[in-house]
Amino acid sequence: MEQKIKVLIVDDVEETRELMRTLFSFEPRIEIVGEASDGEEAIELTSKLRPDVVLMDINMPGLNGLKATEIISKKMPDVIVIVVSVQKEREYLKKAMLCGAKEYIVKPLDLNTTVKTIIDTYNLEQERRNYIDSSNPNKLVKKDPEIISVFSTKGGVGKTTIAVNTALSITRQTGEKVAIIDLDLQFGDVAIILDITPTKTIVDLIEEISDLNGEILNEYMLEYIPGLKILSAPIKPEYAEYINSSHIEKIIEVMKTEYQYIIIDTPTNFDEVTLTALDMSDKVLFVTNMDLVSIKNTKVGLEVMNSLNYSEEKVKLVVNKASQKFGIKYKDLEEAFENDIRAFIPDDKKTIITSINKGYPFMRYRKSNKICRSMKELSKKIVSGKY
Repeated sequence: MEQKIKVLIVDDVEETRELMRTLFSFEPRIEIVGEASDGEEAIELTSKLRPDVVLMDINMPGLNGLKATEIISKKMPDVIVIVVSVQKEREYLKKAMLCGAKEYIVKPLDLNTTVKTIIDTYNLEQERRNYIDSSNPNKLVKKDPEIISVFSTKGGVGKTTIAVNTALSITRQTGEKVAIIDLDLQFGDVAIILDITPTKTIVDLIEEISDLNGEILNEYMLEYIPGLKILSAPIKPEYAEYINSSHIEKIIEVMKTEYQYIIIDTPTNFDEVTLTALDMSDKVLFVTNMDLVSIKNTKVGLEVMNSLNYSEEKVKLVVNKASQKFGIKYKDLEEAFENDIRAFIPDDKKTIITSINKGYPFMRYRKSNKICRSMKELSKKIVSGKY
């Protein structure tokens, strides 16, 4: 029998709490262990009852839900907070995540959606804790930081999408500190995909490169959610000329002292800056598509990497927008490339375009569709060492 998920309901409206109790009475995996009508009571009961999940309303008298979420997340990080609100604007979601919420549900509540969100979020958190326990059983040994470059020899293959969603998935799975470096210095898109307006970029950081340390670095990192930050590309393409390979080497070395995983979204060329990042990387995800131009460019790129003595263990192919409907089969790709294909990420234009236009990486939704499952499996391989 699966373990019950203990839930604390927090809402200032008694009728809403009663509705939730009724809804969850039909779900055998969920057990309601208590109710609170405001933020202060929520903190008190969370400390006393230690629920697995707190369903937290935002708009309440006295201490509001966001402040209560922040306090619970800091003082009792083992408790999962899921915010419930009538507000569906992305600004509210962003604020909730920054306060430590793991998920966000919009009222009115739908039973199936709410239950699925609770169970999926709980299961993912258990996976993250199991990963931490298995990779660090004595709590004293710490893994070396990992640098993962996401590269392609052709634009438009979905390289940045893979980089961003890999970073988000690793953050969620491990709970470790993760950084994204947008190294596409002329046309970087990481910030726009995350719906972040850069206030500081890598160009600003370069001004302090001679004194760079972890504290200075973090002043230029932009937080997306707790545990995941980005170093944004320059706002204007012409600023790229101010950045050289020695700058990148210094930035990565300092970043290794602050972050467990460093995801580098590279440009589609082999210039000095890119080569520095690739040389320093433990892993290279080489992203390609299933069209002849992508295949040709990928083979050329693999030849270059072979000439640089990059091992097959370091460079792994990721086939994005994978589909066998247009004349090329998976086995054709496997025969065309001598390198191992680590993942096939299925073609899902609707999910991708919607996520980009809304400024939410699709892995943030934790959907169970094929593309999310594929990205989750790829991230698992990376963090487990089965890369």
